[in-house]
Amino acid sequence: MNLLLEGLLVLIVLTNLLMLGSSRLGVYIRAGALQGVGLAFLFFTGEGGWPEISITGLALVTMIVKGLVFPMLLFRTIRQAGVRREVEPYVGFTASLLIGVAAWGFATWVGGRLPLPGIIRSDLLVPTAMFTIFTGLFLIIARRNAITQVLGYLVLENGVFTFGVALETSTPFIVELGILLDIFVAVFVMVITLFQINREIEEIHMDTSRLSTLRD
Repeated sequence: MNLLLEGLLVLIVLTNLLMLGSSRLGVYIRAGALQGVGLAFLFFTGEGGWPEISITGLALVTMIVKGLVFPMLLFRTIRQAGVRREVEPYVGFTASLLIGVAAWGFATWVGGRLPLPGIIRSDLLVPTAMFTIFTGLFLIIARRNAITQVLGYLVLENGVFTFGVALETSTPFIVELGILLDIFVAVFVMVITLFQINREIEEIHMDTSRLSTLRD
């Protein structure tokens, strides 16, 4: 049993649950950063020793972008917007946490029956990827704050990234790097857009349910 791999997967699951049950935007961002760093370390848990240079490079890029660049952009946005909490989400935090626990159980059940090519290093790897994808989708759908929804988009990509780690022998390095760069551009554009909306129309306060008040 690879204790480092199992520990990192447990960390990713716990950060998902933390985001589902918290109302503080700072907690969302820090948990997302910790999750991104954990994903980067997954590349160093293989049984064949130190990974090749291309994989090591991808891990370092992932660590810098997900653990440093994205959090800096998002913290700057919430400072400029003056918004610290997720207020009145579509689904309450306790209910979200209970739904998350149920989703983890379902992901574990499906992950153990999903046919995959090759040998998966841990029975938790696929369920963790599926649960992370669910968490990202849930944050996008069940939260009102636009910043939280940006975090949901990042968490969703983290789940896809985890699947890529599970199938790393069949996933080219350039594809993974291209996905990471696409995510960086998308988040950068979203953060700029959120900042611009808040600066021009302060009364919206990042509540996406009130974007209908915008007029030409």
